[in-house]
Amino acid sequence: MFADHLDKKVCTPEVDKVPNRNGYGEGLKEAGEKDERVVALCADLTGSTRTNLFADAFPDRFVQVGIAEQNMASVASGMAAMGKIPFIASYAMFSPGRSWEQVRTTIAYNESNVKIIGAHAGVSVGPDGATHQAIEDIAIMRVIPGMVVLAPCDTIEAKKATLAAASYDGPVYIRLAREKTPVVTTEASPFTIGKAEVLFEKDDSHKKTVGLVVTGVLAHNALEAALLLAKQGVGVTVLHMPCIKPLDTTALDTLAATHDIIATLEEHQIIGGLGSAVSEYYSEENPKQVVKIGVRDQFGQSGEPEELLAHYGLHASGITEKILSLF
Repeated sequence: MFADHLDKKVCTPEVDKVPNRNGYGEGLKEAGEKDERVVALCADLTGSTRTNLFADAFPDRFVQVGIAEQNMASVASGMAAMGKIPFIASYAMFSPGRSWEQVRTTIAYNESNVKIIGAHAGVSVGPDGATHQAIEDIAIMRVIPGMVVLAPCDTIEAKKATLAAASYDGPVYIRLAREKTPVVTTEASPFTIGKAEVLFEKDDSHKKTVGLVVTGVLAHNALEAALLLAKQGVGVTVLHMPCIKPLDTTALDTLAATHDIIATLEEHQIIGGLGSAVSEYYSEENPKQVVKIGVRDQFGQSGEPEELLAHYGLHASGITEKILSLF
């Protein structure tokens, strides 16, 4: 497991909270220090996406393209063709949202070694409202052939994901959040593209068991729900899936073999995201009941981040209520 101390800390105020986009900025700067081929492009959101750390360190390897996400994707593909390793960053609603065709055709179809960073994803962007809340981005990116899709859970994992993306040969999408979110991993926690990790494991005393598969910054909410459910007699194992494509099917097989029901949790539409990916695998290879927890065919709306998570049933009590209803 990532950290055995989580069951003591997860429901207390002592958990550190940091935006996971900070980890991207730190990882990008470190990647630039390690490899001079790494370059960065941004669509007028250098500070918001934390690309400023790289821009300040390597001004000659940074390009500010302005509010032109489609152009940014095309420029990055050209730079990759010349041997560079470009990272392009904007809000996820605009990149890959607005630039999806360029990402698909100019980057992925050409197998360009470009890394796409979608910041401020999910409903917890808050007051910005539906127009800025990317809750369809996993769906539109995982359908692109050859695209790796990552959703790190915290700032430490976001840094590791960025460094892994820099070393990976091919297009990668990394999904990031805006708000401060709990740090649930440690520097020693493993991160490998294509691998999931157990954050919390049920004990053998529960007769009712659920395997809860989570991606991104809702990992802490999943852990809180697991502790609440244990008090209600339901044993929950929390499997964190930071890599949605390729999917860790070995971990899913293990989870299915030891739990009555599988549930998925994501700050995204239940259509096309993590829940769909998990359901597709089980339906074809290892039939299992899957219950998807996420946004159910709705747009986001304005509100405070915690208020919106509660509205969509993505906080600990909402997750707990949903899982209890299954029994």
